[in-house]
Amino acid sequence: MSLADTAPISENERFRIPWSNLAPFIALVVIVVIGALINSNFVSANNLLNVVTRSAFIAIIGVGATFVIATGGLDLSVGSMMAFVTGVMILSMNAMVPALGSWAILAGAGVAIVVGGLCGAANGVIVTVGRIEPFIVTLGTMGIFRALITFMSDGGSLPIDRSLRDAYRLVYFGDFLGVPYPVLVTLAVVLIGAFLLYRTKFGRRVTAVGSNAEVARFSGVKVGRVRLMAFLIQGLCVAVAAICYVPRLGAATPTTGQLWELQVITAVVIGGTLLRGGKAHVWGTVAGALILEVIANVMVLSDMVSEYLVAAVQGAIIIIAMLAHRFSSGR
Repeated sequence: MSLADTAPISENERFRIPWSNLAPFIALVVIVVIGALINSNFVSANNLLNVVTRSAFIAIIGVGATFVIATGGLDLSVGSMMAFVTGVMILSMNAMVPALGSWAILAGAGVAIVVGGLCGAANGVIVTVGRIEPFIVTLGTMGIFRALITFMSDGGSLPIDRSLRDAYRLVYFGDFLGVPYPVLVTLAVVLIGAFLLYRTKFGRRVTAVGSNAEVARFSGVKVGRVRLMAFLIQGLCVAVAAICYVPRLGAATPTTGQLWELQVITAVVIGGTLLRGGKAHVWGTVAGALILEVIANVMVLSDMVSEYLVAAVQGAIIIIAMLAHRFSSGR
């Protein structure tokens, strides 16, 4: 048993909620209020539901990124991985339609989980076994995954077989008691992620590795295994997001998931997870994903700023968030 697993926690620390953890949620509330003041249509039920549903993909992938970043790593390949997984999934479903009919959707989802897990594990193995910086590794795999989906689609698109479209549309456009399925899936992923991070030895080891890998190693933590598992979780989260995303457009293209790595990292950072590792906040990541989508939605509705500048605003947000982390930590 390692020191990371046995560190005592006082009763005051157990029940005290740091104000820094509430910052993303306070910011979300403020931005929602501003959006309502700018355009009354923003707070309509349909618009708010659309905002929450559209943020589901970044939130799901962000849960995996929270684990990777908490270990002190970084995955720049998630957007390209998303495109590659969706492409493989669609090709698999289309190939299985003659034999399985509508059941090809379920089989395709299984393929997506396997492929996503393998992609994440590949990143983790290269980082841990090859001892290469995660930034460099995932920069390389980002190019590989994007090239593969471009090759698979021949530079065009990979549409779902027509016989599957109506049945699969329900995964994105359907709902249970008024709650869209992507939102329910997001909630499930976040609950699992929060349990792993806050209630298991693995979660404590994740933050221990991110705080100081050498100290964690001397304490008995298998640093390489922890980092590999974090990248594996990231790949699985990308696969889950792909399963929910495919029925939205009904096709995969070379531009699927483009710049999602920026959005995911931004959501994680403004959610309270330190980019240098050692501190993770899964629920804050969800708030971060919502903040990004709310800002984009307000920009579209207000006509004050061109919607083509959304990525620029998101880039500015991550820089501001990093500056805030730096000054608040005094480093």
